[in-house]
Amino acid sequence: MLSTKKVESKNNKFLKIFNEKEDINQYWFSEQTINYIIQQVEKHTNNNSKIAFVSCPSIFFSCSPEIQEKSILFDYDERFPKRHKNALKFDFNDFSNISEEFHHKFDFIVIDPPFITEKVWTLYAEFANLISILNETRTDICSKIIACSISENKEMLNRLIKLQIKKYQPSIPHLVYQYNFFANFDDEELDELNKEIPSDY
Repeated sequence: MLSTKKVESKNNKFLKIFNEKEDINQYWFSEQTINYIIQQVEKHTNNNSKIAFVSCPSIFFSCSPEIQEKSILFDYDERFPKRHKNALKFDFNDFSNISEEFHHKFDFIVIDPPFITEKVWTLYAEFANLISILNETRTDICSKIIACSISENKEMLNRLIKLQIKKYQPSIPHLVYQYNFFANFDDEELDELNKEIPSDY
């Protein structure tokens, strides 16, 4: 039997409607953490920006219609393409079917893989490179990226995709282990502590 859980929410419609699917290692951020990431997206994008949400449907579906209109959700869960025209089926094991119209198009990318292994992160890093805007020599990513993983992956994520660990930690109610946010840009709010997280973390 499929094991599912619902994250408690006062105002977030996505959290009220969609249960997590534990069989695909799917866990939602808390309502406050979702709002925090949306604020980062809004702060670092403009009307001309293109935004990619990779394996983080709770963020995409919690954004305003204006943000969703200039965004694409890439996600494995088949529930979501039925709910929005900008939600696409995405399998990190094989993304060769991703249209060229999305290659090197996104100014801001949010990534929350279902697994934390180097093998999986290597594939997500390849995908991030594929959809990111590159510099003139096409060697370095110019897009801003926020990602979620465990603190033990900080050296790996820096090597794979030049991300730095940040102080702000997400609240993921149904995960026992504490995760961190990583980014390739500086923002003073990313270096603040999340008051939802106990101080011993």
